[in-house]
Amino acid sequence: MSLRSVSEVSSVLLEMEAVDIAKLFEELDTEGQKFVYDLMGNEQSAEMLLEIDEDERKKFLTQLSSKEIADEIINEIHSDDAADIIAELPEKQQDEIIQHLDDEEHAQNIVDLLRYDEDTAGGLMATELVQVREDLSIIAAVKEMRKQAEELEEVYSIYVVDETNKLLGILSLKKLLTTSSATRVSEVYNSKVRWVKDSDEAEEVARFMQRYDLFEVPVVDALGKLVGRITIDDVMDFVKEETEKDYQLASGISSDVDHTDTIFSMTKARLPWLFIGMVGGLVGSRVLQGNQSALQNVPALMFFVPLIAATAGNIGVQASAIIVQGLANDTLGKDTYKTLLKEVSVSAASGVILAILIFGFNLLFNHHDLTVSLTISISLLAVILVAAVIGTVVPIILDKNKIDPAIATGPFITTSNDILGVLIYFTIARLMLHM
Repeated sequence: MSLRSVSEVSSVLLEMEAVDIAKLFEELDTEGQKFVYDLMGNEQSAEMLLEIDEDERKKFLTQLSSKEIADEIINEIHSDDAADIIAELPEKQQDEIIQHLDDEEHAQNIVDLLRYDEDTAGGLMATELVQVREDLSIIAAVKEMRKQAEELEEVYSIYVVDETNKLLGILSLKKLLTTSSATRVSEVYNSKVRWVKDSDEAEEVARFMQRYDLFEVPVVDALGKLVGRITIDDVMDFVKEETEKDYQLASGISSDVDHTDTIFSMTKARLPWLFIGMVGGLVGSRVLQGNQSALQNVPALMFFVPLIAATAGNIGVQASAIIVQGLANDTLGKDTYKTLLKEVSVSAASGVILAILIFGFNLLFNHHDLTVSLTISISLLAVILVAAVIGTVVPIILDKNKIDPAIATGPFITTSNDILGVLIYFTIARLMLHM
């Protein structure tokens, strides 16, 4: 490629947003990625790498030395993003990258963040922020803020601390602009500030910020000392990752995979639930075998087995989806019995309507015996009620035992309700038809 062409490509890249370059970057082969990366400045390339898929980023970083990663990427981004990228690399390389960092404070901040679990407030937070001491005058506080703001792209909050770095409150921009320069910060700051602890679960932080419509929240340690801040974009990234995991769990995929993973990894993630589904199918076939005599006496019962099984699975998934959503949004409440009663009531209303429809269908079009038609309708209603109870209770039990309730919305509920639905169907048929 000529120098002119390279210059033109470089100019185009300068005009593009990091997220758009990331999309282009992921479509290139290894050689093309290195070419694009080399054309960008350190700041732009670092921003772009934050936007690409994690697996794609890990694969690309194998082409760079530890020093190049430190100088060209880690030095250009905030401590929270830097810690996330470094955490993806082998432990030996992590140490090498940190040792290559010239900014000791930045390096120490990253080391401190790496100690936190990624699913906690400490794992989400950035240590770069603007804080001022309560005993400073407004003019002195402004000078201090100017130094700290140089490290930040945006300043959303000014935090007030005491001499031990304990969080006291926030200082509004309005107060800063309208107060005499000789006034002490302690006289004008707002002590009503919402915060989270560094040990709080990331999911709780997301709920907290959503509940109070916060764009940024300070993070304190066990002693109440200010250690960082979490912005809404950090939370949104976490929520996106959790949503993807929950969607895959609900679809019967046991670990986080995507289309770029190996065939072995994708098969390993899918096989456990496929196996459970197969076992469920075998159990269902045994139930049918155990009711051969009933099918021989009333062959019409066989035609409604798929209807019973499918309805049970659908009702269970619907009920569990509502409960899982309530647990995720923290809107479910503590009254489990009230929640169960409401869900069963909704399912009962739906069940009655469906039972009447199938009863009328059988009488008008299939010309079944009245008792057979009634048996099918009653079985359908019973199956719907049982499936609703299972779909409601199972996610709550899983959540209380610290197991992701999202697995309840997938093959687990469907398979269990399929089996129970067919079992209930034939049990009621035997009782009503005296078989």
